[in-house]
Amino acid sequence: MENTRKLKGHVPFGYKKEEKELIPIESELEALEEIKDLVNNKVISLREGSSWIEYKTGRKLSYQGLKNIIDNERLGQ
Repeated sequence: MENTRKLKGHVPFGYKKEEKELIPIESELEALEEIKDLVNNKVISLREGSSWIEYKTGRKLSYQGLKNIIDNERLGQ
């Protein structure tokens, strides 16, 4: 019997699922890096940041999802 493990949960922003591995999507990760600094420095809001990411990448990211990514990075998770 073959021992297989499925990738559980959702695929994080900036990655795609291929077979059972997460593969980085450089354009999405670069867009995320650009926007994090603007949000952290209060140049734009989380809602504006999430809209800009969707415009730039074509992939939707809610403002709460963006907040979670920024907060987790701040906490070192």
